[in-house]
Amino acid sequence: MRLSVIGCGYVGLVTGACLAEAGHEVVCTDIDEERIAKLNAGGVPIYESHLDEILASARKAGRISYTSNAGDAIRAGDAIFICVGTPPKESGEADLSAIDHVARQIAAEARSPKLVIEKSTVPARTGLELSRALTAYSKNSNVKFRVASNPEFLREGTAVGDFFHPDRIVVGVEDPSAAAELREIYRPIIERSFRCPVHNGTCPPGHKAEFLVTTINSAELIKHASNSFLALKISYANVIADLCEKIGANVEEVTHAMGLDARIGGQFLKAGLGYGGFCFPKDVQAFIHLSASVGVDFDILKATERVNKQRIERFFDKIRQALWVVKGKRVAVLGLAFKANTDDIRFAPALEVVKRLLEEGAVIHATDPEAMTRTKALFPKVQYHEDPYEALRDADAALVCTEWDSFRKLDWDRAGKLMARKLVIDGRNLYTPQGMREMGFEYYSFGRE
Repeated sequence: MRLSVIGCGYVGLVTGACLAEAGHEVVCTDIDEERIAKLNAGGVPIYESHLDEILASARKAGRISYTSNAGDAIRAGDAIFICVGTPPKESGEADLSAIDHVARQIAAEARSPKLVIEKSTVPARTGLELSRALTAYSKNSNVKFRVASNPEFLREGTAVGDFFHPDRIVVGVEDPSAAAELREIYRPIIERSFRCPVHNGTCPPGHKAEFLVTTINSAELIKHASNSFLALKISYANVIADLCEKIGANVEEVTHAMGLDARIGGQFLKAGLGYGGFCFPKDVQAFIHLSASVGVDFDILKATERVNKQRIERFFDKIRQALWVVKGKRVAVLGLAFKANTDDIRFAPALEVVKRLLEEGAVIHATDPEAMTRTKALFPKVQYHEDPYEALRDADAALVCTEWDSFRKLDWDRAGKLMARKLVIDGRNLYTPQGMREMGFEYYSFGRE
C-alpha cells in the first residue's frame, strides 16, 4: 500500500521504516528540513537499535522516500500516519497544536479520499476533533476523510523489535472499512510474512499479535492507561525501596518475589532514579489533566508523579551523605540518556542530577555511549569522555544514572585504581552491595544495605 508518515521523530521514523521493510511504499515528511536532508543523504538522525539497517534496506528497495514538502507526502499516500509531537503545557494538558496544524494541511492538500491515522499519543476525544477539523477545513467536497486511532507501544531502545513483534495492535475506528484497511496495512506483521531484522529473518516461535478493534475514544484511552500504569509500578517499587531502607530489607528480594506472581509480573518493578523520557512524564500529566477535565480525581497518578519527582532529592541525600561537601568535588556521571539503548535525553533523570551538581559547584566529567552530543548543547561546562575510565579518573565519586550494559560490565578494580576515592552512588542498582564492598568501595544504592 501507499502510506505517508508525517513526523520523523522517534515514533514516525521507526513506523515509516518498519512499514517500508514490511513491504509498503512509504513517504515520510517533517518540518525539520535538516532532518530530511540527512535522511535523504543516507544518515540516521536518532539512535535506535536496528533502525539504520532497515532504513538502508528500505531505501535500497525503493520503498521509502523523504520530503520536506508536506503536500507531496499527503497526496502520495492512501493512508496517512500522524506522528507529530504532543508535548505537555505548563498545566499538564497535551499541546495538540501540531495535530491541528497537520489536520489543516491534510484538508488543504488532499486530492483523493484518505484514511488519517493518529499515531501520536493524544488524549481521548482527539480523534473526534481531528475528524471535525478535516471536514471543516476541506475545500473539496468530493474528498472524504476517515479517521482512526492506532496508538504506538514502542519502547525506545527496542522499538524496531516491538513494532515487528507487538503484544497487540490496537485500532480505534468508527467504520468497518477503516478497520479492514488497517488490518491490511498490518497484515505482514500479523502473519509474520516479512524478514525480521532483529532475528536475522528467523523469528523464534511466540505469541501472535492480537488485532484489537475498538472505538476511537477507547484506543486513545488505552495508550494513556497503559503508560500511566507502568509509571505507577515504577513509583510503587521506589516507595518499597524507601521502606526497605528504613527497616533493613532488600528491595530486590521483595520485588523479585512480587514479580513471580503472574498477576503482578516483574517488569517495571525496578527501584532507582525513577522514570524519564518523553512518554511517561507527559502521559501521566496528560491523563491527570484529562481526568480532572471530566470530573474524575486521579489521586493515584498524582502520587505516582510526586514519588517520581522525589527520586532526585533521595539521590542527592545519598550524595551529600557520602561526599559531605559537594562544592569543588570531581564527580563522574555515568549515563545521560533517560534509559539505556537510546540517545534520548528528554526528561532524563540524569540531566536533573547534572543540573543540581552544577548548582552546588561540582566539577562534572560525564560519559554516555550515545547521548553526549545532545547533552553538550545543554551543559557546555561539563567535560565529556567517550571512554568511561577517563571520566572516572581522579573522581571523588561515580554516580550511575543510566543502566547501560557497558556500565554494568565496567572493570571496577581498574576504575578504583584511577579514582581519587573509591565511592559509587548507584542510581540504577546495577551492582551488588557485597560485591562492590569486597572490592573496597563505599557503595550506596536504593533500597539495599
